[in-house]
Amino acid sequence: MKQKLFSLRIGILATVFQVLLLLGTSGQLWAQDLPDPEANFISYQGTVIDSQTNKPLVLANISIENTNITTVSNAEGQFSLKVPKDIVLGKVAISFLGYETKIIPLAQLEDGKNDITLQTSTIELPEVSLSIPKDPRNLVRETLKRRGENYFEDPTIMTAFYRETIKKRRRNVSLSEAVVNIYKTPYNTDRQDVVELYKSRKSTDYSRLDTVVLKLQGGPFNALFVDMVKYPQYIFSEDSFDNYNFSYENSTRINDRLIYVINFKQKDYITAPLYQGRLYIDGENKILTSAVFSLNITDREEAARLFVRKKPAKAKVWPTDIAYRVDYREKNGRWYYGYSNVLLVFKIDWDDKLFNSIYSMSCEMAVTDWEKNISGALPKYKDRLRTSVILSDEASGFADPDFWGEFNIIEPEKSIESAIRKIQRQLRRSESSGGPSAR
Repeated sequence: MKQKLFSLRIGILATVFQVLLLLGTSGQLWAQDLPDPEANFISYQGTVIDSQTNKPLVLANISIENTNITTVSNAEGQFSLKVPKDIVLGKVAISFLGYETKIIPLAQLEDGKNDITLQTSTIELPEVSLSIPKDPRNLVRETLKRRGENYFEDPTIMTAFYRETIKKRRRNVSLSEAVVNIYKTPYNTDRQDVVELYKSRKSTDYSRLDTVVLKLQGGPFNALFVDMVKYPQYIFSEDSFDNYNFSYENSTRINDRLIYVINFKQKDYITAPLYQGRLYIDGENKILTSAVFSLNITDREEAARLFVRKKPAKAKVWPTDIAYRVDYREKNGRWYYGYSNVLLVFKIDWDDKLFNSIYSMSCEMAVTDWEKNISGALPKYKDRLRTSVILSDEASGFADPDFWGEFNIIEPEKSIESAIRKIQRQLRRSESSGGPSAR
């Protein structure tokens, strides 16, 4: 029974640990000169906060009405939105789960930082609806079965921003970013999406990683496969439903829709590492709007076998926390993948060291624009990213601040900006002392 359960659960992420052969050397930065003119765009910055507590709202959705242009706020509630000049008379919509959506004319936004406050929405319990299954398990089943009715039915080309970071305890040591094109297949098919790399850059200080180089295998696919509506086999395959208990929690609202919150957790007698978390479902229309979940690490050795591809011979490595989130957006009555993130925390216990090491790896991807793929054309196989790609091996170094040009990205957190500056200062000192130079 245990072996069968392991075969049903497919690992979404894979991590690669490799010994760094050149001990004590600093990582290098490669400059890539790809300037993008921004003359036809206007950039707006701001912070989304709770109107009562003044606390930042993380991952709030910011979009331009009647367009496909969108972005999300970062961990400090900050956002930057680049808008073509020909639609500066448009309106921006700011939404967050459980809050009232705010609509603001772009003309009212200032050139500097804009503090945008959102108010929590009042939840009124609806009358009993015959369309809402009493058993939450059945609601989840029906929602996933109706993906072809409620989600994009046309091939779509999406522009997305992707970022992955590696930290040693709380210190940033590596950052990779990319703009990718996602050739999204219709939700009513089982064909896998295709990803094409457009731009990328990285910054790494290997001297902070002890004698280990951490690499995240899969790149943007790690975030893309969290789209459980498109890829239910990774979490809720038809055969795995019976492994979970489902229960209703409190309701909330998003864009004036009543959203049912469903808890799920693996059954007590199951020892295999499965998932637990919350699903946010529009019960009336059977639409999954968001999901937050994590791996229930009941067996750390088995979890290590699922996620660690390579490791140093004199070290024990296992995950201590693996968490996921996915959010969907709506356009003209159809929903689509909009944002996802993944966090992995690993502990390394060295045979010849007194103290262990804690590393965290995170990645996130946000769709910032899209259009229908009318022709259905796909990039050539040689131009497609493989699901085994390691982005940090593909990317070049950090370039100038205008590297992304017209593309919308997720604003970097202060800790990320600080880490980049420290790495750059260290490299300049290394160059002045005759060390390795940037190229």
